[in-house]
Formats: sequence, C-alpha cells, structure tokens
Amino acid sequence: MIGFAGLAAAWSAPALAPIAPAVAGALGVPRRTSRSDAVAVTFDDGPHPEGTPAVLEGLGAAGAQATFFLVGEQVERNPSLVGEIAAGGHSLAIHAHRHRNQLRLTPSQVADDLDRAESTIAEAAGSAPVLYRPPYGIFSWAGLRAVRSRGWEPMLWSRWGRDWRARATPESIAAKVTEDLTGGDVLLLHDADTYSAGGSHMRTAAALPRVLDAIARAGLETVAL
Repeated sequence: MIGFAGLAAAWSAPALAPIAPAVAGALGVPRRTSRSDAVAVTFDDGPHPEGTPAVLEGLGAAGAQATFFLVGEQVERNPSLVGEIAAGGHSLAIHAHRHRNQLRLTPSQVADDLDRAESTIAEAAGSAPVLYRPPYGIFSWAGLRAVRSRGWEPMLWSRWGRDWRARATPESIAAKVTEDLTGGDVLLLHDADTYSAGGSHMRTAAALPRVLDAIARAGLETVAL
C-alpha cells in the first residue's frame, strides 16, 4: 500500500524535471533543441522596462536571436516591449500570467492562469505563442495536462546562469550558463528582476556579451525556439 510519502512524491514528480533530465525525458518535456550547431538563449519573467531593452540591445549588437518567455501581468504593464522583441527577430513564448508555482494552485487556477496569459500576450503580439515554460520550471500534473490540451509545447532548459540570486555577478552568470556548452543547449537567463533579487536584470544584461562571445568561440550559432 502506498503511504503518504509515496503519494506526495508521485504528486510532485513533474516538479523534478528541471533538475532531473531523466524525469523530463519520461514526461516528454524537452530541455534541448535538435540543432547540433546552435544553442537557444532564453529569457524569463519579462518584459521589463529596463531589463528587456538592455538585453535587446546586447542581442542586436551581436546579431543574436533569443526567445522571451513572457509574463502576462508584465505584458499588461509594458505592452509596447512585446512588439520590440518581435521586431528584433526574436521569438515570443508564454511563461504565466502571474508568476506562481503550479504545485500551489488548483487545476482550475492553473487553467485560468494559462488562459489569461494567452489572451494578454496575444492582444499585445497579434497572435498567441504556443511554447510554454512554467514559473520556476515547475509543472504539476494538472499543469502539464492543461498545456498539452491547448496544443502548446512545454520547454525547460539544459543550462542556467542562476542570475536571479543577489550574489550573482556578470562573470559568474556567464561562466555558469556556458559551462561545458554544447550544440542543442537551451540557456536560461532572466530579463527582469520582478520575481528575483533587485537589480539582477542589470547583471544579466552585463553578462550577455560574455555569454554570446562564449557561444561564438564554441563555433555555435544562436537560434530562436
């Protein structure tokens, strides 16, 4: 008979996907791209009135492409930045409407959040993205079902810069996110500090040229998801 601990572990199993590649694989949630000659640079939590333009400037200077996982409530505050992202040749994706852990939400709350995010982003962008990454990278079973029932593609990451931490520096962010870099990697960074340490978006923007240089030195391109 399965005890409480076993039930709890089964209930929260999808939440392990960001740190356990085997779990992500079993759930069919990609962590990498199929491009062996490229990596995907991704940004979560925006748009942000300072962080997003700074990141866009760095990407533009290097001729690099990226994917932005947008938060609906931030899109409502900064709708014009959605157009700037798209105009730069970058891809738009859905992160959430409110930045909350799916394990703390009921199935109906998850569904409502997805619908609000889709509607808000579609209004600003002119069409709705179909790529989705949950806040903190944490799926619940209900969340994963809801995403797939909408025909969306879930996506996590294979490398992260831990740029949300107060003690992160541009040097530490760049070194962490490009450590053992290989083709097909999906890199996680953040263009906003709304849900993380204050000022972290500035450190990420400062790290970005180092990140893009490391990608180029590895003989790899950047690709939008």
